[in-house]
Order: sequence, then structure tokens, then C-alpha cells
Amino acid sequence: MSDVESLKAEIKKLSAKATQAKMDLHDLSEELPVNWPSILSVAHNAHAAFSELESKRQHLQALEKA
Repeated sequence: MSDVESLKAEIKKLSAKATQAKMDLHDLSEELPVNWPSILSVAHNAHAAFSELESKRQHLQALEKA
């Protein structure tokens, strides 16, 4: 498997992870004020997931241009 193909597979997994993190954040927001202490950890997880996804997408773009 080439670097581009493996990176695309990784991006697909990260996209699913980011989508789940988004849904977790959405579900938490609908339950507020219940579980309000978990706001920071859920938001951090969502931020980390999307940050990693964006980084990998940028890396893929750079590989595809080369």
C-alpha cells in the first residue's frame, strides 16, 4: 500500500472518530445541565480529533501535490 493510500485509510478512520466526537459533544449539549462537569473533557476530545484529522488532510494534500 502506498503512502497516499495508507494515509487515505487513516483519514477515513479519523473522520469516523471525529464524527463520533462531534456527536458526543452534541449529545452532551442536549443533556445540559446534567453531566456539565464533563464539558471540558468532551470538548477537548472533539478538538483533538478534528485537529488530528485536519493535520492528516493537509499532509495528504502535500503528498498529492508532490
